[in-house]
Amino acid sequence: MTVQLIPFLMFDGNAKDAILFYEEVLGAKVLFKQTVGEGPLDPEVSLTEEQKAQIAHSVLKIGTTDIFASDLIPGQQLQRGNQVTICITTKDPAKARQYYEALLPGGQVLQELGVVHFSPAYGMITDRFGVTFQIFTSKH
Repeated sequence: MTVQLIPFLMFDGNAKDAILFYEEVLGAKVLFKQTVGEGPLDPEVSLTEEQKAQIAHSVLKIGTTDIFASDLIPGQQLQRGNQVTICITTKDPAKARQYYEALLPGGQVLQELGVVHFSPAYGMITDRFGVTFQIFTSKH
């Protein structure tokens, strides 16, 4: 089983600018980019056009390293511990659950591990040391 730990950069509404900057100065290649408005939207949540234009997820390749980048979820505040997170990526939902539960004691759940449109098992936890982990199970 392959497990990857991928740096995940979180931005406060300026992810598009950061991506362009990393393309220019680091030679980053954009492998994937989706705005909030391009993904499935909750009809109960009203978003402005500016919020819909923010980056929901992107994958950059810099050299041999993948880096994920997105804007914070509308309403979230940039704070110590959430600008750079570690994304633990696996193909096994049971392994994702194991990581989630192992990181939980003394930590804080930011998003319960569960099914979302892009993953069969995704969640976010800030561990007891203040490090935020995203647990992501790929569909492929």
